[in-house]
Amino acid sequence: MCLADLEFDYINPFDSSSRINKVVIPEFVLQAALSVLFLLSGHWAMFLLSAPMVYYNYTLYQRRQHLVDVTEIFNHLGREKKRRLFKIVGLIILLFLSLFWMIWTVLLEEDE
Repeated sequence: MCLADLEFDYINPFDSSSRINKVVIPEFVLQAALSVLFLLSGHWAMFLLSAPMVYYNYTLYQRRQHLVDVTEIFNHLGREKKRRLFKIVGLIILLFLSLFWMIWTVLLEEDE
């Protein structure tokens, strides 16, 4: 949302980048914690689906490309929007698969 506001000039670049940068590290930590939870609970398929996103987050962090630069935000606006769109689609797929497996497990336990 911040990138769309920036694109239509509703918000200045400093505010937009500070809002985005404020949530990047918590997003990475939560995604890694979710993957570890999948691994420890024995949901191998879900772990294998979430592991590439964790690795991608790790490589962004190692290359120091995880934060949005105020001076370069307009130059990278299209790339940032695509990156965030792919990440949200991946998270939505994980959400629906998690809900599906949870409902499936409840129904199987109910039949027994």
